[in-house]
Amino acid sequence: MVQSLLQNKRRVRFIAILWTLLIFLLCLIPGRDIPDVHIPLIDKWVHFVLFGLFSLLWLLSFEKKNSLIALAVFAASILVGWCVELLQGQLSFLGRSYDPRDILADGIGGFLGVVLFMVWHRNEK
Repeated sequence: MVQSLLQNKRRVRFIAILWTLLIFLLCLIPGRDIPDVHIPLIDKWVHFVLFGLFSLLWLLSFEKKNSLIALAVFAASILVGWCVELLQGQLSFLGRSYDPRDILADGIGGFLGVVLFMVWHRNEK
């Protein structure tokens, strides 16, 4: 499966772009429209998964595979998470708020996505 994804970079890049837009869409849903789920730290787990897949998809979309690209994708996951949180803090009508712990969850998810990709890619060789 990874090999077929690696062979079709344009499709993967399109999916990565859609995933990035989905992150913004989901994170900017008004707070009153979010279901009340009673699972401890569910918000952090959602950020963790969203940004883990963000990193994985973006890494799959690049032709070259090296540490610099992995570092750039990891930095992008933190930057996108920070932007989302800034928007949540600035757009008070959404009923959402800026939470630095979400940025931490985004970064941890992004880092795990990079690590999983590196392990996965290394085993494919």
